[in-house]
Amino acid sequence: MTSGDTPRLGVDVGGTFTDVVLVTADGVTTAKVSTTPDQSDGVLAGIETACERAGIDSTAIHRFRHAMTVATNAMLEGEGAETALVTTAGFGDVLAIGRQDRPSLYDLSASRATPLVPRSRRHEIDERVSHDGIEKRVSDDDLENLLDRIDDDIESIAVCLLHAYQTPDNEQRVASFLRKKTDAAVVASHETLPEFREYERTATTVADAYVTPVIATYLDRLAKHADDLGIASPQVMQSNGGITPLDQARRHGVRTVLSGPAAGVVGASLFEKRTHEGIITFDMGGTSSDVGLVQDGEVERTTASAVGDYPVHVPMVDIETVGAGGGSIAWIDAGGALRVGPQSAGASPGPVAYGRGGEEPTVTDAAVVLGYLGAEIADGLELDTAAAEAALADLAATAGLDDAVTAARGVYRVANATMTRAIRSVTVERGRDPRSFALVAFGGAGPMHAAALAASLGVDTVRIPRANGVLSALGLLAAEERHDTVRTLRRRLGSVTADTLQDEYERLADEVFRKADTATEITLQRRADLRYAGQSHELTIDVPDGCAPDSVAARFHDTHERVRGYAMDDPVELVNLRLVGTGPASRPEITHEGTDMEPCGKREAVFDGRFREVPVYDREQLAPATRIDGPALFEGDESTVILPPEWDATVDDRGTLELEVRA
Repeated sequence: MTSGDTPRLGVDVGGTFTDVVLVTADGVTTAKVSTTPDQSDGVLAGIETACERAGIDSTAIHRFRHAMTVATNAMLEGEGAETALVTTAGFGDVLAIGRQDRPSLYDLSASRATPLVPRSRRHEIDERVSHDGIEKRVSDDDLENLLDRIDDDIESIAVCLLHAYQTPDNEQRVASFLRKKTDAAVVASHETLPEFREYERTATTVADAYVTPVIATYLDRLAKHADDLGIASPQVMQSNGGITPLDQARRHGVRTVLSGPAAGVVGASLFEKRTHEGIITFDMGGTSSDVGLVQDGEVERTTASAVGDYPVHVPMVDIETVGAGGGSIAWIDAGGALRVGPQSAGASPGPVAYGRGGEEPTVTDAAVVLGYLGAEIADGLELDTAAAEAALADLAATAGLDDAVTAARGVYRVANATMTRAIRSVTVERGRDPRSFALVAFGGAGPMHAAALAASLGVDTVRIPRANGVLSALGLLAAEERHDTVRTLRRRLGSVTADTLQDEYERLADEVFRKADTATEITLQRRADLRYAGQSHELTIDVPDGCAPDSVAARFHDTHERVRGYAMDDPVELVNLRLVGTGPASRPEITHEGTDMEPCGKREAVFDGRFREVPVYDREQLAPATRIDGPALFEGDESTVILPPEWDATVDDRGTLELEVRA
């Protein structure tokens, strides 16, 4: 792989490994090191390893982009900041009441997730805003009384007042007062999510307040490490698949909760071809698997997502995540059934085969027993095959299975079934036929499972990029700077003029330019959320030039018919205006110059239910246009690819392995 740009660095922190891609004029250098408890330490180690391999000094790096799991971990593990909520009198329980939907429809004992802010730390203030503006302003006495009620140990405060998305004056006054009078981080809803729907706005603002101090602390350490290495101006990947300056990421940590997975989808989009309707992106790491979709070069995004049980309604790459990764633990449930995940051995102690103290069998251990993995993997780890076999033998005894190999086959199949459901959720369940898509597989474990998943879904083509084990880090270097803004404007579309829409978009443009890197040329894309009068859910469309309401309505009718299957004559209601600002992308040029066409060895591995001696190829050395019949194994620096008996593989001029079902 080559690039004529000055050195650029991408670092993605996963649950098990930290991935590094360093692009120089001489090519691309990759590194994979173990993730550390303090993620910034692993980042530092990865940078030093990559620079040493590339033979450059870190001071030569022109651009440093980073994706991490700090915000995600804080929410899932309950390790965010001590947070308080300030809201309008009478609305303190919005966070706990939520919506009428149940986590499990027919489970009478099901309970909702515990709110991130308990009732004792939710403080109400007497204020009111109506459609005409402010009815009751916040008084000085109310502010002083509020200050007395907030505990000294509070690290962060979420301020979410009723209708502040429309008239934020009272909320601005409260937030400004608290920023002056307390040392806590203060997050206001009109800055985080200026949209209607009280529960989602409150929940998202609370999530932002909960993770922002954690993110700010982490990014400060990261900036210090970067400064020590002579690397200037780190940038951060957001959940929306775009890059933002570090200071913007520090202010709103909730916008980074899907930072790493979003980078992976962007990286996978580099390998879309016109031979299919689009690509399904499949990223299987050590802890989880993430599935996304790309069509016509456009990454699928959403504004209504969740992290664990907590709604987060900021723009995100639309990703389905399941707890099935290489480190997912296999276990037997109370009914005697074999289960895999969501518990994970993580980076420490990791799978049993890693020899770091792990005692419970994982998906990786099953792959070792089945012969899919060799004696050594990333970061110089030597695998302990005997220990993996012993762990799977214990599992087999508990489950009443014949032996370790039978248990390993079961673990492999159960993990595949879990990941197949995730792929169905972004395709079949949304009206898309997976058979018209290609599957792009990456992550350290993804290529071991890709062909089996594709076969179960009827997908006939799998693409595995050469740098698949670090594709999220590569995606960081391919991403554009991106800033999303929104404003609720609930009106009948027929009552709005083009001039009104133009004026509102100009105000949103001012906000985009305040967030953007001043050295970046920004392109603006106008979008809008619309619905038919009486509907409760919206569709997002691109707004044509000129913003003529008739043209906007016509585009909505066409979109509704395509997505929902019908259009109506009912009036169209405008709900939200959205503006997306993007900077230019600088995608690395990828080339491959391997020379070998023959295997580098052989190994016993399980195919069709029995051990077979199969050829093993060194991916790095394979010449372009090489065609290989399955079964076979391909080993690389970051992952192993399984080619089943009924599949063939070819190598293209970028080093991508393209697996196809044999005709």
